[in-house]
Amino acid sequence: MYRLMFLYLLMLALVLFVGSVGFAQHHDSSHEPSSHDHGAPAAAGQWDGSPEGVAYSEFNHHLAGVFVLLVGLSELRGGLGVSMLAWSRFLLPLAMLGAGGFLMIWSDHDAWPIGSLSFAQTFFSDDYEIVQHKLYAILFLSVGAVEFLRRTGKVTHMAWEMPLPVLALIGGVMLFLHSHGTHPSAHKIAIHHAVMGTTALVAGLCKVTAGVKRQEGRSPWALAWTALVLLIGVELLVYTE
Repeated sequence: MYRLMFLYLLMLALVLFVGSVGFAQHHDSSHEPSSHDHGAPAAAGQWDGSPEGVAYSEFNHHLAGVFVLLVGLSELRGGLGVSMLAWSRFLLPLAMLGAGGFLMIWSDHDAWPIGSLSFAQTFFSDDYEIVQHKLYAILFLSVGAVEFLRRTGKVTHMAWEMPLPVLALIGGVMLFLHSHGTHPSAHKIAIHHAVMGTTALVAGLCKVTAGVKRQEGRSPWALAWTALVLLIGVELLVYTE
């Protein structure tokens, strides 16, 4: 486990170093005259970077952080190997279903079902940011449903344990691909997402390992998974644009 934690810290340091170098270059270039000045305020009529757009995005990220913290708190019981507060195991599926439902409806102000875009325009458009948000919603709803069935004893095969860590791994990769190209703070947001993506990838690996190396009582791998999920929740809570 210590090797994996060292790898996580190394990856995190690399992400922050590359991000800081890129940010410095971006900051320097933003002072040069350009018809595409990303350091300038948001253009009139542009949602990304506008005060309303920033407030909307930050609220969504902060609420997602609350849901992720609930997931981590639910997993803390298993990581510690305690039998008390058995009801808390349902926090995870309920939090994931809540996050998925929220994202499906309110992830983007102009997307279906609350915006001007139709269902087809939302899910089959070339706006990867919107499509990715909806994919996150589908993943959260699907895995939340699986976890609810697992925790109520409806499905018992070991294979049903895999969707949760797979979600963390896929979600981590998607965060590296998440782009806010037209946002004035696109580079800062990219660093935020890269840090969360790194944390999610290592968390998923810890969860997979905890499933393979089953042990009675407290599991260091399960605790590492729990700690990293809680860290992602904190990262979302302090997210700013």
